[in-house]
Amino acid sequence: MNVTALQTELISYAKSIGVDKIGFTTASPFLELKNRLRRQQELGFQSGFEESDIEKRTEPTLLLDRPESIIAIALAYPSKMENAPVGKKGERRGIFCRASWGVDYHVAVRERLQLIEQWLHERVPNVKIKSMVDTGELVDRAVAERAGIGWNGKNCSIITPEFGSYVYLGELITNIPFAPDTPIEDECGDCRLCIDVCPTGAIVAPGQLNSQRCIAFLTQTKGFLPDEFRSKIGNRLYGCDTCQTVCPKNKGKSNWIHEEFKPDPELAKPLLKPLLSISNKEFKARFGHVSGSWRGKKPIQRNAILALAHFKEEAAIPELLTLLKQDERPVIRGTAAWALGKIGGDGVEEALLAAKEREQDEEVIAEIEKGLAFLK
Repeated sequence: MNVTALQTELISYAKSIGVDKIGFTTASPFLELKNRLRRQQELGFQSGFEESDIEKRTEPTLLLDRPESIIAIALAYPSKMENAPVGKKGERRGIFCRASWGVDYHVAVRERLQLIEQWLHERVPNVKIKSMVDTGELVDRAVAERAGIGWNGKNCSIITPEFGSYVYLGELITNIPFAPDTPIEDECGDCRLCIDVCPTGAIVAPGQLNSQRCIAFLTQTKGFLPDEFRSKIGNRLYGCDTCQTVCPKNKGKSNWIHEEFKPDPELAKPLLKPLLSISNKEFKARFGHVSGSWRGKKPIQRNAILALAHFKEEAAIPELLTLLKQDERPVIRGTAAWALGKIGGDGVEEALLAAKEREQDEEVIAEIEKGLAFLK
């Protein structure tokens, strides 16, 4: 088998199936990363969504028998929306982050990885491959960085010269000894805009993120949002792009390349009020194909309530009162009570006092009291 020829062919095949960047690295352990991850674990900075076994995250030999190399791929996604609707009083809108515009990237990247697997199986007898995207054991960014896709920015995103940090990543471990690419030099320099503008101070040092404070993580949690973050979330329904939008390396990168990632403006910036009463079936039908729907409708609804409080949207008071009275979920009832107190208005105090009388849940009662305190 002529590995050099195979590698050249694979690069051009990858481009033909819509892979925007492809890079190669060895299957040797990620030793520096192992120390970083241990430190993150000690500090309690992990999100809990990632693989908990640090050995599996850093030792490709634990994931595939006698691996030789890792193939990294990147797909660019859009940073700008055409015909973006503008919210106004009475018709406020929320926003999904750019990584949740268009079709779920797990599906799109996995399709490309499967095509590459198939292509290699057809050409190399006894080839062994394990592919993954986002939820796999390996750290996508660490693989991409070592394979020369981009450098690891201070905002903890891979930044590519061509597409900025607006790229989805995936990788395949294989027993084919492909020639490794050279990593790209870090071009962040002295810039620290992403660190300075992070709304919650989640980027604690260049390239170090406290996930527990990151809005992108917080919007995906299912419980009550801690008080200190409620005013920081703004109108974000899922994810946060602040550390990307301020990055000078993203300037002028609109990345309108893949039709499947182009946003439907009404889904990427939906009206907030209708989200409060959307059924599970409707939610699945409307948002089921975007990555931001993976945790179900409850976090999105909680975030929509917080967004309405952020706008002090009096037009939403009737819907919020209905949630306070009728919703079975304590997090939704309690968040509605908090929001009503924030917005204020005629009849709100009476409604909160009445809710406090009938409420059984301690956490919800605490939220009602916070709402009442705002009205004072």
